[in-house]
Amino acid sequence: MIGIDGCLQRIMEIPGARSVTLVDGASGLAIAAAGRHELVDEHEDAAATTDVIRAVVGCPALTTAREGDDITELIVCGTLGYHLLNPVPGDFDGRLFVHVVFDGDTGNLAMARFRLRGILAEFAEVGHGR
Repeated sequence: MIGIDGCLQRIMEIPGARSVTLVDGASGLAIAAAGRHELVDEHEDAAATTDVIRAVVGCPALTTAREGDDITELIVCGTLGYHLLNPVPGDFDGRLFVHVVFDGDTGNLAMARFRLRGILAEFAEVGHGR
């Protein structure tokens, strides 16, 4: 069983992870953060990435699909690394998501995606008393 701190700690143990922010997408506020927030602090991170999530979810071209086909992650790749934005699964009404920044030299996108999904699934189960 993991709580918020344990969840963030395990995410930071994924190779290449530089920072993670747990965000309340309804308000755009950072709930918790870990790692090095060098360019922007966790509060600016939360507000900006909430805008990104809202833009994608509100775009019919990106969300119009078969019934039940929800967005499970966004990947933004840069020349020096990548960002994963993942909604926390479960009955959070799409409110909670994490923004994880990975270093391109030490991270592995496929492994990061796999590990992050597992950690968030475990975190969501704990949050619902399962």
